[in-house]
Amino acid sequence: MAEVLVYVDHVDGAVRKPTLELLTLARRIGEPVAVHLGANAEEAAKVLAEHGAVKVLAADAPEFAEYLVAPKVDALQAAYDAVSPAAVLLPSSAEGKEIGARLAVRIGSGIITDAVDLEAGAEGPVATQSVFAASYSTKSRVSKGTPVITVKPNSAAPEAAPAAGTVEQLAVTIADSSKGTKIVSRTPRESTGRPELTEAAIVVSGGRGVNGAENFPVIEALADSLGAAVGASRAAVDAGWYPHTNQVGQTGKSVSPQLYIAAGISGAIQHRAGMQTSKTIVAINKDAEAPIFDLVDYGVVGDLFEVVPALTDEVKTRKG
Repeated sequence: MAEVLVYVDHVDGAVRKPTLELLTLARRIGEPVAVHLGANAEEAAKVLAEHGAVKVLAADAPEFAEYLVAPKVDALQAAYDAVSPAAVLLPSSAEGKEIGARLAVRIGSGIITDAVDLEAGAEGPVATQSVFAASYSTKSRVSKGTPVITVKPNSAAPEAAPAAGTVEQLAVTIADSSKGTKIVSRTPRESTGRPELTEAAIVVSGGRGVNGAENFPVIEALADSLGAAVGASRAAVDAGWYPHTNQVGQTGKSVSPQLYIAAGISGAIQHRAGMQTSKTIVAINKDAEAPIFDLVDYGVVGDLFEVVPALTDEVKTRKG
């Protein structure tokens, strides 16, 4: 069976959930070979092996942390040359898409971004995408070269499939041309204790109807009761009620959780573009004619300041 390269998204060796989803999808089209760049590959390999990685190609170099993505592209290209894979899979993060695009240019291949599903085809992997603000689903395949495909988080449930996960050192030469942009400082993100927005299984978002930054704790309380991430519409962000890093929409972040709760959000196309692929959508809005109700699975017409606290209390009660 052909091998499939899977780029490992990790934090100091702690493998992030989107990588486990990629391994699950990779098994549909071949044997997953993980590419781990950075420290603690041996520790990460245990988790990668549990989810189907037949081997782990590992490389560690200071350039991966000192410069922007180009050195990682050098490493992924080295892995590509060593394996000659049937496909290369990466998470659809900003970094993943840039690495994938640069790799595709280098190896003369086509790229598919933001896939939400993947299946084997007679002429190569077939990817499903949600396009035009998720109004349509398309199935596509790369017609030239080795497919490079980035996959949205929460597109597949990680499945255990124990494999060897043998760690092999990957020889990487970092080109001088890859050192054009140096990272001069880093500022740690303040931890809220909540899941990362783009990876969360549940997202609770507030919009214009929240009517002020002082009222966002109502949204946060529901999110915390569900173990969810907090999102916000562009209107709420532009008004300064919530940080831009939490914006969901075409000019913010795209999310695809199992459950998306929109409170006080009208459902403008800009917002829908960032959340319409959610598995189950619930809207709370006092305007029965709000566009958001056109795409929801469940809608509640009512004042969010009455509905959301009642829902929060009910969740806490049921959780004991």
